[in-house]
Amino acid sequence: MAKDERDPRLDVLEQDFFQNTRNTSQNNTDSRQHVRVIIEQGPKRTSGAAFLHGFMDTMYFQQPVQKHSGSFWHFSKKELNDLALATFAFGLALAFMRMGGIFSILSNGDSLLVVLISMLIWGTLYILALGPAFIIHELAHKYLARHYGCWAEFRADPQGLKTGILIAALLGIVFMAPGAVMVAGNISKAQNGKIALAGPISNIVLFSIGLVGGGLLLGLTSNIFVENFVIAWLWGNSVLAAFNMIPYGPLDGRKVKTWSEPIFWIFMISTLGLAFATITGRIDPILATFSELV
Repeated sequence: MAKDERDPRLDVLEQDFFQNTRNTSQNNTDSRQHVRVIIEQGPKRTSGAAFLHGFMDTMYFQQPVQKHSGSFWHFSKKELNDLALATFAFGLALAFMRMGGIFSILSNGDSLLVVLISMLIWGTLYILALGPAFIIHELAHKYLARHYGCWAEFRADPQGLKTGILIAALLGIVFMAPGAVMVAGNISKAQNGKIALAGPISNIVLFSIGLVGGGLLLGLTSNIFVENFVIAWLWGNSVLAAFNMIPYGPLDGRKVKTWSEPIFWIFMISTLGLAFATITGRIDPILATFSELV
């Protein structure tokens, strides 16, 4: 088999996106649509206007989509770099949030060494607690899209990362668009909706794991770091799921709503409920119940 030839064994796991695009004309009765999230360079711009401006300008592809050969679990060097960059920037923003921002840091009068050590500790803790919420959410999109025969890779948004870090540093709050999985291929409206829904579902699953596992962990040992880890895991997954179900712009909710109104409302209400229960502390009795089992 030639070096750049597709391994035929992959057909058991996934369809060939490039074969699908060649056969598009034969699938008109399948209501398939070509999904592209590649933004053109120059003054010409796709619709989406103000909400997407800045988020997409520096984010998407400047080169044509290239065929991947080899493993179904393929990650390009660019994708791995972007995932690492987005995760690091997210952790830095969360560390600033924990410290209350630059103005709070300056008012505390701590030495630079103390500040750096504190940010390192809290940044690491939040990356461990919230990194899976972000990374697994994006990979859920990626692998379901690959399953449907699409090309899919994560791309970081440099401008969104810079803006998010700046907001966290100045205001002590995190509002960041770290990036998204780019999808290109020919899929049905239902498949597009399912690819979008895979992200929030992954967060619901992680939330459930955190609720049970976090409660048991708190039963075994209870200190400020463990407590903050469990709380961050729960609110991170619940808020990320709820936020992405908003039916607007490039968020997952819009694609899900276009596919199925009933399914959209089920998950919209469910994720909002999880986020509300987590933020207001209504899940604390459930955590306590699991902690008492140990």
